[in-house]
Amino acid sequence: MIAPSKTAPVARRALLLQLQQRRGILGISKAVDKRLYRMAKSVMPAISKTEQIALGCGTIGFDRDIFSGSPSLQKLLDTYKPKLTAEEQAFLDQKVDKLCALLNDHDVAMQKDFSKEAWDFMRDEKFFGLKIPKEWGGMGFSTQAVSQILAKLATHCFDANATVAVPNSLGPGELLARYGTQEQKEYFLPRLADGTLIPCFGLTGPHSGSDATSLIDSDCVVEERNGELGVRASFKKRYITLAPVAGVVGIGLNLSDPNGLLKGSGDEGFTVALLERDHPGLRMGPRHMPLNAAFMNGTVEGEDVWIPMNMILGGQERCGFGWHMFVECLAEGRGVSLPAGSVGAGRGVVSAVGAYTRARKQFRVPIAEFGGIQEAMALSGSDALITIAGTDLMNAIVDNHEAPMVISSVMKQNCTERGRRIVERGMDIAAGSAICRGNNNYLGNAYMSLPIAITVEGANIMTRSFQIIGQGLTRCHPHMLELIQCLQAPAEKEAEATAIFTRQFYKVVGHGVSNFAASLTRGVRATVDTSLRSKTAYKDGDKLLDYHEKQLLRLSANFALTADLCFTLGGRLKFEELLMGRLADALGAIFLGYATLHHYSRRRGVEGLEAVTEHAMLRLEKEAQEALLSASNNFPGPLGPVASTAMKVGCFPLGNITRPYSEPSDQLTKDVSRMLTTPSEIRDMFTEGIYMAPEGTVHQASDLIRSLPVCVEADKIASSLRRDKRQPTEEEAAKLDRAAALRDVLIQVDVFDHLTEAEGREGYVRPALVGTEERLSSMDRKTFAA
Repeated sequence: MIAPSKTAPVARRALLLQLQQRRGILGISKAVDKRLYRMAKSVMPAISKTEQIALGCGTIGFDRDIFSGSPSLQKLLDTYKPKLTAEEQAFLDQKVDKLCALLNDHDVAMQKDFSKEAWDFMRDEKFFGLKIPKEWGGMGFSTQAVSQILAKLATHCFDANATVAVPNSLGPGELLARYGTQEQKEYFLPRLADGTLIPCFGLTGPHSGSDATSLIDSDCVVEERNGELGVRASFKKRYITLAPVAGVVGIGLNLSDPNGLLKGSGDEGFTVALLERDHPGLRMGPRHMPLNAAFMNGTVEGEDVWIPMNMILGGQERCGFGWHMFVECLAEGRGVSLPAGSVGAGRGVVSAVGAYTRARKQFRVPIAEFGGIQEAMALSGSDALITIAGTDLMNAIVDNHEAPMVISSVMKQNCTERGRRIVERGMDIAAGSAICRGNNNYLGNAYMSLPIAITVEGANIMTRSFQIIGQGLTRCHPHMLELIQCLQAPAEKEAEATAIFTRQFYKVVGHGVSNFAASLTRGVRATVDTSLRSKTAYKDGDKLLDYHEKQLLRLSANFALTADLCFTLGGRLKFEELLMGRLADALGAIFLGYATLHHYSRRRGVEGLEAVTEHAMLRLEKEAQEALLSASNNFPGPLGPVASTAMKVGCFPLGNITRPYSEPSDQLTKDVSRMLTTPSEIRDMFTEGIYMAPEGTVHQASDLIRSLPVCVEADKIASSLRRDKRQPTEEEAAKLDRAAALRDVLIQVDVFDHLTEAEGREGYVRPALVGTEERLSSMDRKTFAA
């Protein structure tokens, strides 16, 4: 028998002490965790049912990669490849051109409508059924095709762009294809596809603009009449595009079921009903007049309208499902249709206004040689490239069966704003010829239409100041959603919620530490790379991509760190709109930077693309840097000074030295402007998607574009003659005369005998002239010459 060791009791006591200490530490840890959980829960406002539904709507993808701090350009290239089929390209080249030929933009604006021939053509060629599947009689086109069709229409007539956009984005066609009952599909989809029924979507009301889903004044109650279940609805909708001519409207309603008649099939909340124009009690027809636009826009109203349950989109089981439908609708409307208009504006300004700068001379010099014009043209060119690149990527994302709420908001706000600036610069350059209306004015209607795009589908000022980051932090941050959801748990589930909170909290902390380190190291590396980089390094495409992707990675880490620091604000974040606006600017610049590199990678080989891409990327990096700097200088909240210091140390560790980004150099600006105002491959790339009227047709934008080679060649001849001090040859003289004749025609503006119906009446005298005659009649001397 072995004697027991004398050290055994000592070892057991040590083990027991160790276990007690561990339990003590765990107890303290759990107590701390519970205290943290309760503290966080106390500052986190309760999330409404609508907000909870919204958090589960849409998809996340590349937006989450940016919030993670380490997005990948290669992933974008491997995943998203925008393209057209041969059928789509043929439609774009033939049917769209034919529609444009039927439309005189000035006449449309003055008459405030299209001709019946144009309406019939749009119906017959299925312009209202581009997205409806072929099995139901539609075209079954991709998002990329629809976007390019809308962009091309926008280069000629913005009213046509808006009219075709609604049925293919905000109309109920695609929602019917996805969620409609079989009976609804069989009845509505063929009629929508062939244009028998023009659709519209009624969401916005007098008291619910950008907050459209609040559905104020759009209530309906479930009732039973004569053994049939339905809803009694009252609603007031306004700003509804196509309502004055629509044959069917999808109406957003706030459904309630106080008597429990749904019995578990369907739910209360946002619900979509389908009503035809002749539905009893439905009033449609009165028009708004958005600025000077001609597209149909008006009201949809009704009081105590009886809607049978089979008229609810998707039937009774889809009651309360409207949020999901709306999100998908919104992704197309915001992220695709509205940016397409800006693409059209960008292509039009670069192509037509760029040509105008060579046709128009001041002080005997083409205005393209003036520094102010060069700056405006280069800015318009890089903004146009950014918008085209973002749109191509967004289209590919949607065609990949994604519905990204955050990216669609970024695209809507950022691209429509850039589109407005592009047209404003075009107006500045074209000056007098841009403000005198008539057939020769190819900018005025676009100038008056872009502010409309700014306001619809959520006004830009609100989209920027809380929607993008408010949605982004909750949906796209890799650890935030579970954190928010556990803080909404009831008291009886506190233990489980605390465990989830603790796990997610430490993940958020770890995420912040990781992004802090990445910001620090990438920031120093980016500063060194930028200081050593040659101003002409961009001419090597591989170096262009390598450099700018590294800068975007650095900025993504900066942005992700800042997003993590926003958690110091708790529920107060939703009220800090100035901060969220700056972060939206940074997020938008980063996303569009990746989109621009994605575009360059796909289109490289076009001569001049490196210069315009460089110009665009330098501006985007500067925008992101300035937005983050402004955020760090103004970080709010009780912990604002701490968060501000952490942000500055992480993002700009060496102060101004680690803020290396600056605007494009003057030389790059001049180079970009020169390529956009002379025949070049990069200019041809911008001209690809615009409407060109047939040769011999009077069409100012087309005539300007065709005149460019003639005017440039004539200027070269004139320069040679001055340099050599000689007279032109007969051939040279003919080219000079042709250019002079073209210039004389192209700088003319429209003049009208009368502008109003009253002025056109026989014997009409303008009131001011009547007054002049009255005063002269009492004077002895009637004229100076007398």
